[in-house]
Amino acid sequence: MHIEPGFVSPLKIMLANITATGVLSYYGKALLLKPFEIVKAILAAVFFSLFMQSFHMSVGPSELHFVGAMVIYLTLGFTPTLFGFAAGLLFQGFIFAPVDLPHLAVNSLSLIAPLVAVHYTVGKKLFDKTSEKVLNWKTVVKLDAIYYSGVTVMVGFWLMIGEVQTPFASWAVFAASYLPIVAIEPIISYTFVKLLKKHEDTSIIENCFSVKALTLSA
Repeated sequence: MHIEPGFVSPLKIMLANITATGVLSYYGKALLLKPFEIVKAILAAVFFSLFMQSFHMSVGPSELHFVGAMVIYLTLGFTPTLFGFAAGLLFQGFIFAPVDLPHLAVNSLSLIAPLVAVHYTVGKKLFDKTSEKVLNWKTVVKLDAIYYSGVTVMVGFWLMIGEVQTPFASWAVFAASYLPIVAIEPIISYTFVKLLKKHEDTSIIENCFSVKALTLSA
């Protein structure tokens, strides 16, 4: 999901910076009002960085990563995951790939925009006890499918408005490369949620994770 340096013009990077800053500022109030949300955001950044570094390879015009997006979202919640993505990319830029830092906002939006779409279409109801929505295998697969479809669309968007002409076939190869992730990640997500739910009443799990708000199918 990385957009390599040189693909996006400085003006469009500036607009991406403004957009990403606006999104994070809007949701930042919720983070600051609850101290443990900051702890969750730090955990999200750590887990995200570990997942990203565990597997990545160049595919077509971008890179295939194991993001672990729904694992983080379902166990730590929406706002911490939002900030965890941005902070994780910033950390990885400083430590592993300084060349990616100019595109920090571009790459952050590629992860953040699909997360917002997932949260407000399907995910938010799962964390709302009044909605009576339960988390099952079908729902986890749907979350992953929506999310990674969004990621590939965002990458396509940056390539479309980019300065380097990219064949559609190259983007299609990149998009198809996420199919194994959509097949594998739901298993990991559901397993982690189920494991944490067994210990949801302990103080560490209750304060540092968000699984208590979820209801698993019988």
